[in-house]
Amino acid sequence: MTNMSRARVARRIAAGAAYGGGGAGLVGAAAVGLLLAEMRLARRQVGNGTGERVPGAEGTYGRVYDVPGEPPLRLVMLGDSTAAGQGVHRSGQTPGALLASGLAAVAERPVQLRNVARTGAQSDDLDRQVALVLSAGPPAPDICVIMIGANDVTHRMPPTRSVRHLSAAVRRLRTAGAEVVVGTCPDLGTIEPVQQPLRWLARRASRQLAAAQTIGVVEQGGRTVSLGDLLGPEFAANPRELFGPDNYHPSAEGYATAAMAVLPTVCAALGLWPAEEERPDLLRREGFLPVARAAAEAASEAGTEVTAAMPTGPRGPWALLKRRHRRRVPEPEAAAPSS
Repeated sequence: MTNMSRARVARRIAAGAAYGGGGAGLVGAAAVGLLLAEMRLARRQVGNGTGERVPGAEGTYGRVYDVPGEPPLRLVMLGDSTAAGQGVHRSGQTPGALLASGLAAVAERPVQLRNVARTGAQSDDLDRQVALVLSAGPPAPDICVIMIGANDVTHRMPPTRSVRHLSAAVRRLRTAGAEVVVGTCPDLGTIEPVQQPLRWLARRASRQLAAAQTIGVVEQGGRTVSLGDLLGPEFAANPRELFGPDNYHPSAEGYATAAMAVLPTVCAALGLWPAEEERPDLLRREGFLPVARAAAEAASEAGTEVTAAMPTGPRGPWALLKRRHRRRVPEPEAAAPSS
């Protein structure tokens, strides 16, 4: 599927989500039977790891930056098993811990991490997760990171419904005063045991949903980062290194790669990135685009950020597409329990 075609489909899905439209299919009806048969085979080959314990990573990172009277930044993770950090064995290897540690180093402030993500969650669980986040009362967290979408594809949730739930979650968090960064649906076509034609169908469905998610998130004032093929061409060269023992969830190196891509956007959302890096770099093919086109391009290139730029225009809302330099995130020390 070309980027222009993906942009058109993503625009239709996002419009259906916004106006209560029906469930536009992620793949053609003729492919559904084949997809289900292949999916059953893939599930026997790919472990889902649902019985594994997710390491607890909540707490305060960067205590060395503590200043009396200055509260820590508050970071909350929402979403599915990827946001929770399933597939690794140490808390410091989870994406939440990595992001909290990296954010503390950039901001030179402690960061308090909370994680309400749930293994196996689909986008319709975000309503519950957001309620948990906001139940703590004002002020809202400084930044919320959402990773969601893979289970929507594997469980065939209609994409309009998926995007509607995600958009509503972003809107509630932004209305409460939190900045929001969404890691869009990863490319399920990269799961090694999955064979053709399911691999092609999974890649198409994943990227299509990721593009539609981007439109919905940006229109609600959030930012997105494409997780794509677990963020980078290195996955294609080292799939066994970047996937965990169950061949489905990322390994520690995979999560570190994801955190490297998401951290610059988290910092930019909080105003912590240098101003000169916020201007589009033409040499990196950055610039202002209609949001649907920006979403399609981001879905095709992992690690790409999309954020709102202009309210509207002849071809709809516009967005800024950026390909930020990734920053290495060191493995953090154990978090201090939150007070």
